[in-house]
Amino acid sequence: MTDSKFPRRALLRGASYGAGAAALAGVAASWDRLTAADVHGRDDHALVVATLGSAVDPAAQRALSDGFRALHPGLDVRLVPVQATDWSDFFAKILTQIAAGTAPDVVYVATEGVQLFAQRLGVALDDRVRRDKEELREYFADVHPSLVESMMFEGSLYQLPVEFNAADIYLNRAVLKRSRVEVPPPDWDRDDFTALLRTMKRGGGSGFTPYFWTNRLWGGVVPWLFANGTNVLAESKAPGGDWLWDTFYPPRDRRGRGGGYRWTRPQATADRVEEVYEYLSSLIQDRLCSCPEGGSGTNLVGVFSTGRVGVTPAGGFWAGGLHTAGMRRDAYDVQYFPRWRTQRHQFGAAGYALLKTSKKQDEAWEFIKYSVRKDVLTQLFHANQTTPARRSMVHAARYEETGPKNWPVFYDTLDQFPATGPIPAPPQAAEVEQLLLKHTGTALADARGVRPALRHLQSDLEKAMERAT
Repeated sequence: MTDSKFPRRALLRGASYGAGAAALAGVAASWDRLTAADVHGRDDHALVVATLGSAVDPAAQRALSDGFRALHPGLDVRLVPVQATDWSDFFAKILTQIAAGTAPDVVYVATEGVQLFAQRLGVALDDRVRRDKEELREYFADVHPSLVESMMFEGSLYQLPVEFNAADIYLNRAVLKRSRVEVPPPDWDRDDFTALLRTMKRGGGSGFTPYFWTNRLWGGVVPWLFANGTNVLAESKAPGGDWLWDTFYPPRDRRGRGGGYRWTRPQATADRVEEVYEYLSSLIQDRLCSCPEGGSGTNLVGVFSTGRVGVTPAGGFWAGGLHTAGMRRDAYDVQYFPRWRTQRHQFGAAGYALLKTSKKQDEAWEFIKYSVRKDVLTQLFHANQTTPARRSMVHAARYEETGPKNWPVFYDTLDQFPATGPIPAPPQAAEVEQLLLKHTGTALADARGVRPALRHLQSDLEKAMERAT
């Protein structure tokens, strides 16, 4: 969920991001008129797999395609890295290809687009999973059910999770030492967090920011919403999915599971949402954290590694990113996100989606199964650029050179906090995200701006959720 240099979920601010989200919303609207008959054949006979340009490095892509060809002689596969600024831009370009009749067979889709693709052009994998259940039993036994549930939509499974990242807290050890404090315990809370920032600030000097965060759906304001037991959209679960849970998971792991998440009624003006924004506003006013528009994910590695930032939310993808930036593993550490009313965490996941416009659906399914094999994922994620969906791959040897001392946090976040779930990403996710970023920036730009901005966010979200994607 990152390339070798920068966090995979880093979003560009301002006009470039807004244009990407708007493009996605506009092209998605044409799906009501788009059917398989609109997508014509391509010039070659290869199975075409589209990935975000930075999601898989070139060497790993070659290993993925070459290994699949060796297993399936005569079946060629072509991986197409789509160059995009973020996931919204990526999805917009995929939808443009579909409308132009040059659709790929398989698309790498993150949480932001799971329900969008499932609702409009994805193929439910239920029948194929049932048929190949013995082949897949080892995979599901190695993957946390929360990740699987995040890939479901209205009772059906649309993707097999390949990777994920939960929003934990990274801490710069040099800043901790300078402040004469230790890495906080797992059960620390919001008050502990605030006290830590104040201590860091006293000895930080000019140009130092105790808490740095960027205005985005993953790792922005949403982790604080989760910790306060709320969300900007009312959250529930679709019925169904028993066929999967009963087949692959023991009773303790399937308790409370359903057929995927539903994000419906906007609740941006709820008391707990306002509490979160007021808290973040107070941190900004006290100069304990950055304004949400200050900086982007692409420069965060640099400011953190040089000690200009004390703590920041990030996932397992940063283990590889900080190593590439030259930061030693003993120069930082990671801890769970602090507790507020809850200690629920948010995550984002990704996997391959099979498009119904594909004329090679059986071959595409074979590729999807191949992509989640342990030996394949080991090659793909050798640089620790993400957290593998497979639990058995998150071990001491993986983080011996490119990870923090407290590396078990990356996967244990799912185990320690069972309610942990995906970022809110309904089929209208692109517009929801654009509105959240816009009004969050407004809300926190002025100490008196929270309540008016949340009222506007509520109104705009209501309109967005009423519109079909």
